[in-house]
Amino acid sequence: MSGRARLALCAAAATLMTSCALLPLVTLATWFFQAAFLVAVQTGVGALTRRVPLARPLTVACQVVADLMLLTLTFARDRAIAGFLPGPDAFHHFGQLLRSGAEDVGRYAIPAPLTPGIRLLIVGGVLVIGLLVDTLAVTFRAAAPAGLPLLALYAVAAGLSDGGTDWLWFLVAAGGYLLLLLAEGRDRLSQWGRVFSGGPRTPGTDSGVVAPVRTGRRIGAVALGIALVVPLALPSLDGGLLDGARTGVGAGIGDGGTISAVNPLVSLRDSLNVDQDRQVMAYRTDTRDTQDMYLRIVALDDFDGTSWKPAQRRITAVPDRLPTPAGLAGDVRRTEIETRISAADWYAQDWLPMPYPATGVKVGGNWRYEPVGRTLVGDHGQNTRGVQYEVKSLIVQPTAAQLATAPAPPAPLQREFTKVPSSLPSAVARTARRVTAGSSNHYEEAVKLQEYFAVDGGFTYDTQVQVGTGPGAIARFLKEKQGFCVHFSFAMAAMARTLGIPARVAVGFTPGSVQTDGSMSVGLRDAHAWPELYFEGVGWTRFEPTPNRGSPPSYTQADTPSGTDPVAPRPSLSSSTAPSAAPSASESCTPAMRKLEACPSRSAQAVAVSGDGGPPWYQILAWTLLGLVLLAVPLAPMLWRLRSRSLRLASAQHAPSAPSPARARRGERGAGESYTSEIGMTVLPGEAAPDPVAEAVVGHALAVWRELIDTAWDYGMAPDDALTPRKAAERIVRLGRLDTATAEAVHRVAGAVEQALFAPQPRFAPGLVEDVRRLRAALRSSAGRRTRLRAVLAPRSAVRAVWALSDRWGKLGARWSARWVALTRRPSGQRSG
Repeated sequence: MSGRARLALCAAAATLMTSCALLPLVTLATWFFQAAFLVAVQTGVGALTRRVPLARPLTVACQVVADLMLLTLTFARDRAIAGFLPGPDAFHHFGQLLRSGAEDVGRYAIPAPLTPGIRLLIVGGVLVIGLLVDTLAVTFRAAAPAGLPLLALYAVAAGLSDGGTDWLWFLVAAGGYLLLLLAEGRDRLSQWGRVFSGGPRTPGTDSGVVAPVRTGRRIGAVALGIALVVPLALPSLDGGLLDGARTGVGAGIGDGGTISAVNPLVSLRDSLNVDQDRQVMAYRTDTRDTQDMYLRIVALDDFDGTSWKPAQRRITAVPDRLPTPAGLAGDVRRTEIETRISAADWYAQDWLPMPYPATGVKVGGNWRYEPVGRTLVGDHGQNTRGVQYEVKSLIVQPTAAQLATAPAPPAPLQREFTKVPSSLPSAVARTARRVTAGSSNHYEEAVKLQEYFAVDGGFTYDTQVQVGTGPGAIARFLKEKQGFCVHFSFAMAAMARTLGIPARVAVGFTPGSVQTDGSMSVGLRDAHAWPELYFEGVGWTRFEPTPNRGSPPSYTQADTPSGTDPVAPRPSLSSSTAPSAAPSASESCTPAMRKLEACPSRSAQAVAVSGDGGPPWYQILAWTLLGLVLLAVPLAPMLWRLRSRSLRLASAQHAPSAPSPARARRGERGAGESYTSEIGMTVLPGEAAPDPVAEAVVGHALAVWRELIDTAWDYGMAPDDALTPRKAAERIVRLGRLDTATAEAVHRVAGAVEQALFAPQPRFAPGLVEDVRRLRAALRSSAGRRTRLRAVLAPRSAVRAVWALSDRWGKLGARWSARWVALTRRPSGQRSG
């Protein structure tokens, strides 16, 4: 197998190994085998076109055409011409699939189902990355820059995943890139001669020679190990859930998808223990009673026995009016209020703090809606820094009787929000049963749990308590009876679940303090966590188990007469105190239709969420092309220089033995024809045609000489066209301060050029390519780092490409001018007038 074929296989392998990082993002892995087959065909097309050989742009063009036909055969066969040729219908179908794929990305949580749109996005993306890697590493012989598209592919996958196995996919991707670099190094090394394989040595031989390939493997393994181990030893920079210097608990990724979370234990305690309380936000509301104005950030509903965190759920575009809260019946008193909130300029939080339950939000920026938790999360880096927004929300005022007589919740909701892991210590459930003994319903059990923590259980509020870890953290808290709001809310929610009460934990802020101007100020020390328990007919209901923090809800206090409505806070004239006539989710859905997210209740003014939050396909295509252009422009000088060096040195590798067919045809031209020779010399009619072999020798010598001159130019020695080859060689030796061996190599190239130009019978001089490579190695070893980088990334000799383009433009203009003159010239013998 040739070196280039081996390099092409390694490029395909590196692409597929890096694409493994996409496996956790979808439920099925069948796309990987499909992508592997398409990448293999793409690699084969490239190998065949390079063997023809075709020009490099034509090689890439053939691969693009093959990719387009493969994608058409795979995704749009019924709409293609002859089943594989893309037509207008096929391109229209591709647009529909890309659009639906963007919608599906915003609709589903990770792992997402492998819909046709998502399949096209993944397979097409891997194919594009594979084409870029093959073009850079194989076609242009630049394996190092091929790591950029591989890095882009891995970064997309790592940004969307939950981070649990990112290290494993990093190992796989890094291994693929090292394999590609090793293959390129082996190919380059083989051009210098036999590669030492480090085979068995006979006794008594010198063992000091180390195989370069083995050394490269060892260096790569050590570098990869350092890259994995060193970050673990560095201090963590995470700011936590409520830290203003951090982005917060989660982020919407790429128009929706995974909502991730961090454990809020440390961050909440740090916020409560700050030396100086800083204002997080200020708000004004049209109700006089603000004791229930808890500003909720996020709901933690996934309990693994160690911590609570937000479950991964789908997020959608923010509707104009949010749906009616799930489970809220029409006979429960509620008051709609309006609140204007201004976040501090320093406070950057991914989740939007809002009163619960919100019914409408007016906010600028990129925000997405999570319907189960009824929260808004920032997308594409959006956060709360300096944001001003308006929220319409409900103050729900159930009675104790309504809570006590609440029917059973829907079975799916009951199953999801009462799950407790087997690792939860039995002492937690045992304590819950002991505390709630004698209760006749879930409401009484919830009130007894709240009273146990807040009043008669002997618990102490202490923000200096160390954070508990492991499955036994809640049991230790129940035994030691010291902690802060996170401990109380976590424990009560876990105990409620063991009793069969759907429960979750909410994180946010207490109402804050009243200012002289009538506004409310919320600071870091107002950070809080509280449990929310679900009662059918009322919905998710707040409880307050933390002593000396917040305010217990009126429906949990003993002095509230049973069966009577609590006093409603006075809203503005625009608010409505009448009970809503809209049915709840439990009233409008049959038991068979009751699912957690399948049939949310909506008011008459609610609009259906379309989930169309992603950009259209043509916008994605335009941004992709723009990104490729921005990536190609800085690399253009380097790529042009690599190509010119490859062409020049390849033309001088072997001595010409026979004229090519083109030269043979030129030698057979008639005496009345003129043409341009291989080295640019115009042969006029009647002149003898030059010897093709001699002409090839001159062309090869000039190609090597141009490469030598450009190599010196790249390292700071500008060419001087007024000098002879011999004088130019002396100048390069003097300015480059070359050693004797390298100086002799430069003079050999100069002597070969003079012999080819002026000798009656020029002879092919072997070894010129090695002489140029020796000069390049010598200049590189003696140059500084900045000069070396400049010679590779921005070579000075690349200006020749601009000169060549200018010459072609001038010749094209002269040709068209000549044609115009010929068309407008009056025929001979024709008189005017």
